[in-house]
Amino acid sequence: MANNGDSVLEMYLYETNSLLEQLDDIMLAAEQADTFSQEDVNEIFRIMHTLKGSAAMMEFEPLMTLAHRIEDLFYLIRERTMSVIPEDDKPKLFNLLFKFIDYFRAQVENIESGKPLSNDIDNFVSIINTVIDKINGVDTKKDENTQESTSAPQSSAVSGYPYTLNIYLDEGCGMENLRAFMIVNDIRQCCSDFVTEPEDIDDSAVAPSIAKDGFKLHFSTITDRENAVKIVETLGFVKNFEEVDNVDATEQNDSSDKVESQPEVKKEEEKKVVQETVQKAPAPAPAPTSKPKAQPAKENSTPQGHQIKQSLISVNLSKLDQLMAVVGEIVITEAMVTASPDLKGLEGVKLDNFNKSARQLRKLTDELQDISMSLRMVPVSGTFQKMRRIVRDMGQKLGKRARLTIVGEDTEIDKTIVDAIGDPIMHIVRNSMDHGIETDESMRIAAGKNPEGEIILSAQNTGSEVIIKIEDDGTGVDTDAVLAKAIRQGIANPDVEYSKREILNFLMMPGFSTNTEVTEFSGRGVGMDVVKKNVEAVSGVVIMTSEFGKGSCTTLKIPLTTAIMDGMEVAVGESIFTIPIQNIRQSFKATDEDIIHDAMKGEMICKMDNFYPVLRLHERYGLTPRAEKTEDGIFVWVETSEDSYCLFVDELLGEQQVVIKPLPSYLNTFGIKESGIVGCTILGDGNISLILDVSNLISSDSGYSMF
Repeated sequence: MANNGDSVLEMYLYETNSLLEQLDDIMLAAEQADTFSQEDVNEIFRIMHTLKGSAAMMEFEPLMTLAHRIEDLFYLIRERTMSVIPEDDKPKLFNLLFKFIDYFRAQVENIESGKPLSNDIDNFVSIINTVIDKINGVDTKKDENTQESTSAPQSSAVSGYPYTLNIYLDEGCGMENLRAFMIVNDIRQCCSDFVTEPEDIDDSAVAPSIAKDGFKLHFSTITDRENAVKIVETLGFVKNFEEVDNVDATEQNDSSDKVESQPEVKKEEEKKVVQETVQKAPAPAPAPTSKPKAQPAKENSTPQGHQIKQSLISVNLSKLDQLMAVVGEIVITEAMVTASPDLKGLEGVKLDNFNKSARQLRKLTDELQDISMSLRMVPVSGTFQKMRRIVRDMGQKLGKRARLTIVGEDTEIDKTIVDAIGDPIMHIVRNSMDHGIETDESMRIAAGKNPEGEIILSAQNTGSEVIIKIEDDGTGVDTDAVLAKAIRQGIANPDVEYSKREILNFLMMPGFSTNTEVTEFSGRGVGMDVVKKNVEAVSGVVIMTSEFGKGSCTTLKIPLTTAIMDGMEVAVGESIFTIPIQNIRQSFKATDEDIIHDAMKGEMICKMDNFYPVLRLHERYGLTPRAEKTEDGIFVWVETSEDSYCLFVDELLGEQQVVIKPLPSYLNTFGIKESGIVGCTILGDGNISLILDVSNLISSDSGYSMF
């Protein structure tokens, strides 16, 4: 069992990565709109506040400092609206925030891999401070008479405002005038009748004075001051505060004594802010003073006082893996019980009662399976949305205009598979930007294309698999150049005539690259071979198509899950195969007279006025069939998103829910996946059945014998 520290760190990493992804999405949309909406500003401020508090809790000082500075910046923008940012400076602001996201994400990766954090943030902080100072310079009206306010605040009372609150900030917190301005604005939410000292508290000229001697707030009533104290107590950059009553001794009853509170809340308060959501975390208990304090608000309560209960939880993926393993064993055991040979010979009431119980068990097993599988299913939207940033950054660096169009982002896949395909999709998108989209827009216009390139990222659920396509309308692949390069590298034989698909497959060979020079994005010989390897690791396939001058398309065919499925068991000789139910359209009997032979000696059969290829499974795998004549066997009409054909087998054994077990990795050296076998399963009687990959079976080389 993981210790508590590991659990806290895992939660921190999960929440921080989620917030960074959310921030990335906001930034991309804002840059597209060329401005931040008020909702964007509020959301970014909240995210920064949460990142700051979480980093403080984990004692990641550099991350806390950076998030704190960005929070200050967006507090200022929130109070003064986006009008404080000149139009010419908006791109700089966008780039600054994108750099912040990249830096933060890189540091989180260091934490994940056990590497130390970088403390080199001075330049970053300086840039942020410059932006803030510029905003203050644009928006602040300075008066020559305000120089007097730069001196230390005096202890004299203000007429009509006898209740004073002296506030002192943490040493070295920076931008003291802005922090004082933030405090004043927060207090104005609960009371508006008070006076600040110095008066122009947001003027950068008073920052040294506030840093040295603090600042004062004068209130007309003691209730207003107490409400202000509640707010001040929750602020992380307040070192301490004093409450001073400037009223006659006969009226104050000892309340004129100076009382000092030392909350020292910076680290302690920010450590409490881990899972903050839309608003600030509830305040901690106030530090003791001689003044009575109102009771703090109840945590997680609405204005009506109803409790808000959390309805979502995070679960370690390994626990879901264990759950799926147990469910798989339950499915196998249920099949073994219902197919037990001990049931043979039973009849009457006893068998009827058993069958009734068995049906109920099967129903409950199906429900358990569906629920456990759904726990692992997540939409591909998170992976797809990350590609927007890739297109944006590469477009700027390469000087290319391109947009990313996303289709079917709500399609769900097993969490493990989603994680595995993230890098392949990213690499293909980078290829489209680097190799595909043209830099010269005049070339696109001359070819009848939109000057702005387009990359389409789509996902489609076919029932048995998810098909992900990455298409671009760029230059496409020059197959002649690829073949020439393959011949030079000794991969291809100059005397062999290769099909277009075979030439494109050279691109997925290890170390193969068409770039003549190494760039930031490609040309290092590590490319599509890694894509193919990662996709095949989750039982997927990669298919490349391209038309020179018009664009390219890379298709990933990924199974929905690697766990449990419904299959039809078929017998071929002494062997048993499983065909996924979702790929079966119909089963039927036929005779030799129904078979049509084409010029290539292939067999076809007519169904519903269309002709479909016939694949005899015993011939495909070199088996001795029991059904030697066509009329003795049975045809299974199967289809995928691209192919439809008829399998000839000896007999159907019946539908069976099966647990997919991966084949041993050493079998890959024999081309097992290319032969149309995707995995295996254990049947109720203990036998092993090979699971057919219907989409790959018809396209694989004929004459292959694995037995």
